[in-house]
Amino acid sequence: MKIAFYDTRPYDKDAFTNANRNFSYEIDFFDFHLNEKTAPSAKGYDVVCAFVNDRLNAAVIKTLKDCGIKLIAMRCAGYNNVDLQAAASAGIKIVRVPSYSPHSVSEYAVALLLSLTRKLPQAHMRTRTGNFSLAGLTGRDLYGLTAGIIGTGKIGKLMAETLVGFGMKIELYDVYPDKSWAEEKGFAYVPLETIFKESDVISLHCPLTKETKHIINSKSLALMKKDAVIINTGRGALIDTPALVHALKRQEIGGAGLDVYEEESKYFFDDWSVDVIRDDILARLMTFPNVIITGHQAFLTTNALDSIAEITLGNIKDWNEGAELKNEVK
Repeated sequence: MKIAFYDTRPYDKDAFTNANRNFSYEIDFFDFHLNEKTAPSAKGYDVVCAFVNDRLNAAVIKTLKDCGIKLIAMRCAGYNNVDLQAAASAGIKIVRVPSYSPHSVSEYAVALLLSLTRKLPQAHMRTRTGNFSLAGLTGRDLYGLTAGIIGTGKIGKLMAETLVGFGMKIELYDVYPDKSWAEEKGFAYVPLETIFKESDVISLHCPLTKETKHIINSKSLALMKKDAVIINTGRGALIDTPALVHALKRQEIGGAGLDVYEEESKYFFDDWSVDVIRDDILARLMTFPNVIITGHQAFLTTNALDSIAEITLGNIKDWNEGAELKNEVK
């Protein structure tokens, strides 16, 4: 069994090499993205393993089929970058990792929130230069504020359960509400408009679909409190970024903590510190003192990496042995 891994980094290689001791597959790790130009490199392999910023559109799927690929193993939960219809037509099955370590993402979302509201990055940079002034570092308590959680899968639920520990009021929105869990925890599902109007903190944990793309837009931003903050550890396209920049410039919201970005595929996971970032929207976001941007690292814990590797290789094993694909995307 030969597997081609795309967009891999040292931590991916370490985790999968360790997990592969139990599977003994032949794995080649590529550091470049899977896209129209690189898809022919899959020739001679049985399976390709892809990540969030690989491009698996109809053209790539066709090339993969011509190369003999029969399975695409996504080592992530999301699959919005995969043309599922093209894959089905080509007879290529898709598997994913629906849950690896929801704690890693929810804890990171809380870290973003605390860093943003208590201005930790600014404080850290000051003290490193010997500046211990507190002017301009005034934050606010989370206690007593309202947190709106959009998307109540495993990560969203953990986020809600954590924030209630700070003494926050929790409001929830999900197309498929888990009302028994909410009742048990004392939370309430409310209309989406209520989330936007009443929340001091809005945290995004929903998948990216046609319905949720740009769920944060000029209209929803206009409904928010002037000091509301947005946390996004889900997918970048949940936010209409130009609309967010406009609201930030006009001081219509309080700030944003972003671990994802709509056009992140060119920049995230690579070092651009000695180059020019030509994305004007991303560059503008990076200038706001009330915005924290990190490079899609919420998942990045040893626990999550080990789980991702085990589940991904297990998905491939199930496919190879003709077993039920419990993590298949149809």
